[in-house]
Amino acid sequence: MSDTPARLLRLLSLLQTPREWPGSELADRLGVSDRTVRRDIDRLRDLGYPVEATLGATGGYRLVAGAAMPPLLVDDDEAVAIAIGLRAAAGSAVAGIEEASVRALTKLEQVLPAKLRRRVRVLGAATMAPAATAHTIDPEVLTTLAAAVTNRERVRFEYLSAAGASTRRNVEPVGLVPYRHRWYLVGFDLDRADWRSFRVDRLERPQPTAARFTPRELPATDPAAFVIGARTDSGPPSLRFLVDIEAPADKVIGRLGECPGDIAARDENSCRLDVARDDDPLWIAQRLVELGVDFVVHQPPELTAALREIRARLERAGI
Repeated sequence: MSDTPARLLRLLSLLQTPREWPGSELADRLGVSDRTVRRDIDRLRDLGYPVEATLGATGGYRLVAGAAMPPLLVDDDEAVAIAIGLRAAAGSAVAGIEEASVRALTKLEQVLPAKLRRRVRVLGAATMAPAATAHTIDPEVLTTLAAAVTNRERVRFEYLSAAGASTRRNVEPVGLVPYRHRWYLVGFDLDRADWRSFRVDRLERPQPTAARFTPRELPATDPAAFVIGARTDSGPPSLRFLVDIEAPADKVIGRLGECPGDIAARDENSCRLDVARDDDPLWIAQRLVELGVDFVVHQPPELTAALREIRARLERAGI
Protein backbone atom coordinates (compact mmCIF):
# COMPACT_ATOMS: atom_id res chain seq x y z
CA MET A 1 0.00 0.00 0.00
CA SER A 2 1.97 2.99 -1.30
CA ASP A 3 -0.54 5.77 -0.53
CA THR A 4 0.65 7.04 2.86
CA PRO A 5 -2.62 8.78 3.98
CA ALA A 6 -4.70 5.75 3.01
CA ARG A 7 -2.21 3.45 4.75
CA LEU A 8 -2.34 5.53 7.93
CA LEU A 9 -6.12 5.35 7.96
CA ARG A 10 -5.98 1.58 7.47
CA LEU A 11 -3.39 1.27 10.25
CA LEU A 12 -5.50 3.40 12.59
CA SER A 13 -8.56 1.28 11.83
CA LEU A 14 -6.65 -1.89 12.73
CA LEU A 15 -5.30 -0.40 15.97
CA GLN A 16 -8.79 0.62 17.07
CA THR A 17 -9.64 -3.06 17.38
CA PRO A 18 -9.11 -3.91 21.08
CA ARG A 19 -6.10 -6.18 20.76
CA GLU A 20 -2.32 -6.04 20.52
CA TRP A 21 -0.89 -6.18 16.99
CA PRO A 22 2.58 -7.63 16.32
CA GLY A 23 4.51 -5.40 13.96
CA SER A 24 4.95 -8.25 11.49
CA GLU A 25 1.19 -8.84 11.31
CA LEU A 26 0.54 -5.15 10.71
CA ALA A 27 3.18 -5.18 7.97
CA ASP A 28 1.47 -8.18 6.31
CA ARG A 29 -1.96 -6.54 6.53
CA LEU A 30 -0.68 -3.29 5.02
CA GLY A 31 1.68 -4.87 2.49
CA VAL A 32 4.70 -2.90 3.72
CA SER A 33 7.92 -3.53 5.64
CA ASP A 34 8.29 -3.60 9.42
CA ARG A 35 10.32 -0.40 9.15
CA THR A 36 7.44 1.37 7.37
CA VAL A 37 5.06 0.25 10.12
CA ARG A 38 7.36 1.78 12.74
CA ARG A 39 7.49 5.07 10.82
CA ASP A 40 3.71 5.09 10.46
CA ILE A 41 3.29 4.42 14.18
CA ASP A 42 5.49 7.46 14.86
CA ARG A 43 3.33 9.53 12.48
CA LEU A 44 0.18 8.54 14.39
CA ARG A 45 1.85 9.49 17.66
CA ASP A 46 2.78 12.87 16.19
CA LEU A 47 -0.91 13.34 15.35
CA GLY A 48 -1.83 12.72 18.98
CA TYR A 49 -2.83 9.04 18.87
CA PRO A 50 -1.52 7.25 22.00
CA VAL A 51 -0.02 4.10 20.46
CA GLU A 52 1.75 1.93 23.02
CA ALA A 53 4.51 -0.54 22.10
CA THR A 54 5.44 -3.61 24.17
CA LEU A 55 8.54 -5.74 23.81
CA GLY A 56 9.00 -9.50 23.78
CA ALA A 57 7.75 -12.47 21.80
CA THR A 58 4.13 -11.55 22.41
CA GLY A 59 4.68 -7.79 22.18
CA GLY A 60 3.34 -5.42 19.61
CA TYR A 61 1.33 -2.24 19.21
CA ARG A 62 -2.02 -1.18 20.63
CA LEU A 63 -4.02 2.01 20.89
CA VAL A 64 -4.60 3.06 24.49
CA ALA A 65 -6.79 5.66 26.19
CA GLY A 66 -5.27 9.12 26.00
CA ALA A 67 -6.06 12.55 27.40
CA ALA A 68 -8.46 13.40 24.57
CA MET A 69 -10.89 11.53 22.35
CA PRO A 70 -9.25 10.85 18.96
CA PRO A 71 -11.30 10.49 15.75
CA LEU A 72 -12.72 6.99 15.42
CA LEU A 73 -12.89 4.89 12.29
CA VAL A 74 -15.86 2.55 12.08
CA ASP A 75 -17.11 0.19 9.40
CA ASP A 76 -20.58 0.32 7.82
CA ASP A 77 -22.28 -1.99 10.32
CA GLU A 78 -20.74 -0.16 13.28
CA ALA A 79 -21.83 3.22 11.90
CA VAL A 80 -25.41 1.97 11.49
CA ALA A 81 -25.44 0.56 15.03
CA ILE A 82 -24.13 3.83 16.51
CA ALA A 83 -26.65 5.91 14.56
CA ILE A 84 -29.58 3.76 15.69
CA GLY A 85 -28.49 4.05 19.31
CA LEU A 86 -28.08 7.82 19.03
CA ARG A 87 -31.49 8.18 17.38
CA ALA A 88 -33.09 6.30 20.26
CA ALA A 89 -31.31 8.43 22.86
CA ALA A 90 -32.03 11.70 21.09
CA GLY A 91 -35.66 10.93 20.31
CA SER A 92 -36.43 9.91 23.86
CA ALA A 93 -34.59 12.85 25.45
CA VAL A 94 -32.63 10.56 27.79
CA ALA A 95 -31.72 12.62 30.85
CA GLY A 96 -28.18 13.96 30.75
CA ILE A 97 -27.19 12.97 27.20
CA GLU A 98 -29.86 14.59 25.04
CA GLU A 99 -27.80 17.43 23.59
CA ALA A 100 -24.71 15.28 23.06
CA SER A 101 -26.82 12.62 21.31
CA VAL A 102 -28.23 15.13 18.85
CA ARG A 103 -24.84 16.72 18.15
CA ALA A 104 -23.21 13.34 17.54
CA LEU A 105 -26.13 12.10 15.44
CA THR A 106 -26.09 15.26 13.31
CA LYS A 107 -22.36 14.85 12.62
CA LEU A 108 -22.69 11.14 11.84
CA GLU A 109 -25.69 11.40 9.52
CA GLN A 110 -24.04 14.27 7.65
CA VAL A 111 -21.28 11.93 6.45
CA LEU A 112 -23.17 8.65 6.15
CA PRO A 113 -23.54 7.41 2.56
CA ALA A 114 -27.12 7.39 1.28
CA LYS A 115 -27.36 3.59 1.45
CA LEU A 116 -26.38 3.63 5.13
CA ARG A 117 -28.82 6.44 5.95
CA ARG A 118 -31.59 4.31 4.47
CA ARG A 119 -30.51 1.32 6.60
CA VAL A 120 -30.49 3.48 9.72
CA ARG A 121 -34.03 4.73 9.06
CA VAL A 122 -35.44 1.30 8.25
CA LEU A 123 -33.79 -0.41 11.22
CA GLY A 124 -34.54 2.50 13.55
CA ALA A 125 -38.23 2.35 12.67
CA ALA A 126 -38.29 -1.41 13.14
CA THR A 127 -36.48 -1.50 16.47
CA MET A 128 -37.63 1.70 18.21
CA ALA A 129 -39.11 0.98 21.62
CA PRO A 130 -42.65 2.23 22.37
CA ALA A 131 -42.72 5.81 23.57
CA ALA A 132 -42.89 6.39 27.31
CA THR A 133 -45.04 9.44 26.69
CA ALA A 134 -46.62 11.27 23.80
CA HIS A 135 -43.57 13.55 23.58
CA THR A 136 -41.10 11.28 21.79
CA ILE A 137 -39.42 13.14 18.92
CA ASP A 138 -38.55 11.95 15.42
CA PRO A 139 -34.72 12.04 15.40
CA GLU A 140 -34.74 13.27 11.80
CA VAL A 141 -36.63 16.36 12.93
CA LEU A 142 -34.01 16.96 15.62
CA THR A 143 -31.06 16.53 13.27
CA THR A 144 -32.66 18.82 10.66
CA LEU A 145 -33.17 21.53 13.26
CA ALA A 146 -29.70 21.01 14.76
CA ALA A 147 -28.10 21.40 11.33
CA ALA A 148 -30.09 24.60 10.74
CA VAL A 149 -28.91 25.98 14.10
CA THR A 150 -25.29 25.10 13.34
CA ASN A 151 -25.44 26.48 9.79
CA ARG A 152 -27.34 29.63 10.85
CA GLU A 153 -29.96 28.79 8.26
CA ARG A 154 -33.59 29.87 8.36
CA VAL A 155 -36.09 27.05 8.67
CA ARG A 156 -39.81 26.73 7.89
CA PHE A 157 -42.19 24.33 9.62
CA GLU A 158 -45.79 23.68 10.60
CA TYR A 159 -46.51 24.33 14.27
CA LEU A 160 -49.45 23.03 16.28
CA SER A 161 -50.49 25.22 19.19
CA ALA A 162 -51.77 23.91 22.53
CA ALA A 163 -55.29 24.65 21.28
CA GLY A 164 -54.71 22.51 18.16
CA ALA A 165 -54.37 25.34 15.61
CA SER A 166 -51.76 24.79 12.89
CA THR A 167 -49.65 27.71 11.65
CA ARG A 168 -46.75 28.05 9.24
CA ARG A 169 -43.59 29.48 10.82
CA ASN A 170 -40.46 31.02 9.31
CA VAL A 171 -37.76 31.08 11.98
CA GLU A 172 -34.11 31.95 12.53
CA PRO A 173 -33.13 29.08 14.89
CA VAL A 174 -30.44 29.68 17.53
CA GLY A 175 -30.68 26.67 19.84
CA LEU A 176 -32.24 23.32 20.75
CA VAL A 177 -32.93 22.86 24.45
CA PRO A 178 -33.96 19.67 26.32
CA TYR A 179 -36.10 20.67 29.28
CA ARG A 180 -38.28 18.43 31.47
CA HIS A 181 -38.17 15.49 29.02
CA ARG A 182 -39.20 17.69 26.10
CA TRP A 183 -37.24 19.38 23.34
CA TYR A 184 -37.63 23.09 22.54
CA LEU A 185 -36.43 25.09 19.54
CA VAL A 186 -35.51 28.71 20.30
CA GLY A 187 -35.57 31.14 17.43
CA PHE A 188 -36.64 34.51 16.07
CA ASP A 189 -40.06 34.24 14.41
CA LEU A 190 -39.80 36.44 11.33
CA ASP A 191 -43.55 36.74 10.72
CA ARG A 192 -44.21 37.80 14.34
CA ALA A 193 -40.99 39.81 14.67
CA ASP A 194 -40.29 38.34 18.08
CA TRP A 195 -38.44 35.57 19.89
CA ARG A 196 -40.27 32.30 20.46
CA SER A 197 -39.67 28.84 21.88
CA PHE A 198 -41.38 25.95 20.14
CA ARG A 199 -42.07 22.50 21.52
CA VAL A 200 -40.47 20.18 19.00
CA ASP A 201 -43.11 17.48 19.50
CA ARG A 202 -45.63 19.98 18.06
CA LEU A 203 -43.40 20.85 15.12
CA GLU A 204 -43.87 19.14 11.74
CA ARG A 205 -41.99 18.97 8.45
CA PRO A 206 -39.07 21.34 9.13
CA GLN A 207 -37.47 22.54 5.91
CA PRO A 208 -34.17 24.45 5.74
CA THR A 209 -34.48 27.39 3.34
CA ALA A 210 -30.77 27.86 2.43
CA ALA A 211 -31.15 31.49 3.58
CA ARG A 212 -28.36 32.38 6.01
CA PHE A 213 -28.79 34.86 8.84
CA THR A 214 -26.74 36.77 11.39
CA PRO A 215 -27.94 35.89 14.90
CA ARG A 216 -29.82 38.65 16.70
CA GLU A 217 -29.34 39.48 20.37
CA LEU A 218 -31.27 36.93 22.41
CA PRO A 219 -33.20 38.43 25.39
CA ALA A 220 -31.61 35.88 27.75
CA THR A 221 -28.14 34.65 28.61
CA ASP A 222 -28.58 31.59 26.36
CA PRO A 223 -31.34 29.50 24.73
CA ALA A 224 -31.76 27.32 27.83
CA ALA A 225 -32.36 30.37 30.03
CA PHE A 226 -34.88 31.67 27.49
CA VAL A 227 -36.84 28.39 27.58
CA ILE A 228 -36.84 28.20 31.37
CA GLY A 229 -37.64 31.84 32.07
CA ALA A 230 -39.50 33.17 29.06
CA ARG A 231 -41.27 30.29 27.34
CA THR A 232 -44.14 31.61 25.25
CA ASP A 233 -45.98 28.38 24.44
CA SER A 234 -48.44 27.42 27.17
CA GLY A 235 -49.06 23.82 28.12
CA PRO A 236 -51.95 22.32 30.07
CA PRO A 237 -52.57 23.55 33.64
CA SER A 238 -49.82 22.50 36.03
CA LEU A 239 -50.34 19.62 38.45
CA ARG A 240 -48.75 19.48 41.86
CA PHE A 241 -46.83 16.24 42.33
CA LEU A 242 -46.26 15.34 45.98
CA VAL A 243 -44.57 11.97 46.56
CA ASP A 244 -42.54 10.57 49.45
CA ILE A 245 -39.75 8.32 48.18
CA GLU A 246 -37.76 5.80 50.22
CA ALA A 247 -34.38 6.64 48.71
CA PRO A 248 -31.68 9.25 49.40
CA ALA A 249 -32.24 12.54 47.58
CA ASP A 250 -28.96 12.25 45.63
CA LYS A 251 -30.18 8.95 44.12
CA VAL A 252 -33.37 10.58 42.84
CA ILE A 253 -32.25 14.03 41.69
CA GLY A 254 -31.85 13.99 37.91
CA ARG A 255 -34.17 11.01 37.50
CA LEU A 256 -37.30 12.91 38.58
CA GLY A 257 -36.43 16.43 39.69
CA GLU A 258 -34.51 18.74 37.39
CA CYS A 259 -34.69 22.10 39.14
CA PRO A 260 -33.43 23.14 42.59
CA GLY A 261 -36.08 22.30 45.16
CA ASP A 262 -37.86 19.63 43.10
CA ILE A 263 -36.40 16.95 45.38
CA ALA A 264 -35.91 17.64 49.09
CA ALA A 265 -34.32 15.27 51.59
CA ARG A 266 -36.57 14.11 54.43
CA ASP A 267 -33.68 12.27 56.10
CA GLU A 268 -30.57 10.48 54.91
CA ASN A 269 -32.60 7.57 53.49
CA SER A 270 -35.70 9.26 52.06
CA CYS A 271 -36.78 12.32 50.12
CA ARG A 272 -39.85 14.09 48.77
CA LEU A 273 -40.82 15.12 45.26
CA ASP A 274 -42.79 18.36 45.53
CA VAL A 275 -43.26 20.24 42.28
CA ALA A 276 -46.04 21.92 40.28
CA ARG A 277 -45.56 21.63 36.53
CA ASP A 278 -47.15 20.36 33.34
CA ASP A 279 -45.54 16.92 33.36
CA ASP A 280 -47.35 13.90 31.98
CA PRO A 281 -48.52 11.87 35.05
CA LEU A 282 -47.74 8.64 33.17
CA TRP A 283 -44.13 9.77 32.67
CA ILE A 284 -43.76 10.53 36.39
CA ALA A 285 -45.36 7.17 37.24
CA GLN A 286 -42.93 5.27 35.02
CA ARG A 287 -39.95 7.09 36.50
CA LEU A 288 -41.14 6.28 40.03
CA VAL A 289 -41.48 2.59 39.19
CA GLU A 290 -38.04 2.56 37.56
CA LEU A 291 -36.47 3.83 40.79
CA GLY A 292 -37.04 0.35 42.27
CA VAL A 293 -37.86 1.69 45.75
CA ASP A 294 -40.99 2.18 47.86
CA PHE A 295 -42.90 5.44 47.57
CA VAL A 296 -46.19 7.00 48.70
CA VAL A 297 -48.23 9.26 46.42
CA HIS A 298 -50.06 12.10 48.16
CA GLN A 299 -51.18 13.92 45.02
CA PRO A 300 -52.35 14.39 42.32
CA PRO A 301 -55.07 11.82 41.63
CA GLU A 302 -53.89 11.70 38.02
CA LEU A 303 -50.60 10.19 39.18
CA THR A 304 -52.39 7.51 41.17
CA ALA A 305 -54.49 6.72 38.10
CA ALA A 306 -51.35 6.45 35.95
CA LEU A 307 -49.78 3.99 38.41
CA ARG A 308 -52.95 1.90 38.34
CA GLU A 309 -52.76 1.89 34.55
CA ILE A 310 -49.19 0.56 34.71
CA ARG A 311 -50.25 -2.12 37.19
CA ALA A 312 -53.11 -3.16 34.90
CA ARG A 313 -50.72 -3.48 31.96
CA LEU A 314 -48.40 -5.68 33.99
CA GLU A 315 -51.29 -7.89 35.09
CA ARG A 316 -52.47 -8.29 31.52
CA ALA A 317 -48.93 -9.31 30.59
CA GLY A 318 -49.00 -11.97 33.31
CA ILE A 319 -46.32 -10.26 35.41
